[in-house]
Amino acid sequence: MPSTDSDPGSITRVQGIEVGHHTDARRPTGCSVVLARGGAVGGCDVRGAAPGTRETDLLHPSNLVQQVHAVMLSGDSAWGLDAASGAMRWLDEQGIGLDVGVGRVPIVPAAVLFDLAVGDSRIRPGADAGHAACQAASAARPAEGNVGAG
Repeated sequence: MPSTDSDPGSITRVQGIEVGHHTDARRPTGCSVVLARGGAVGGCDVRGAAPGTRETDLLHPSNLVQQVHAVMLSGDSAWGLDAASGAMRWLDEQGIGLDVGVGRVPIVPAAVLFDLAVGDSRIRPGADAGHAACQAASAARPAEGNVGAG
């Protein structure tokens, strides 16, 4: 359902932001991506006794990288971090990334949720799931609830 003025809480109301999910109903588990094709300033606060993250250190203001192109959230604990590789591949196919002189590197920080106790933990959202989430991304109001990483 597209965003409307009666839907003030949807992240996709922010111009340039798209959201996509990939859900594997066999388990269930999946991943969710927030895309900013034109880049966006990102930040994070990593907490917990065993955080599962990828490239979140890039978000520190003292580092070279000023913008991210996507943020990936995934189920399956540390196994789910591979979903960010699929988002990087999709962004690369679109010509989106940080220009490093010899090419572009998509910047995709990621974090995971611990859902290994739900269903068969051998079914994991990997790079193909991350790619599919990007393909499904749109500016429409995103699905909520038990979809993607939710």
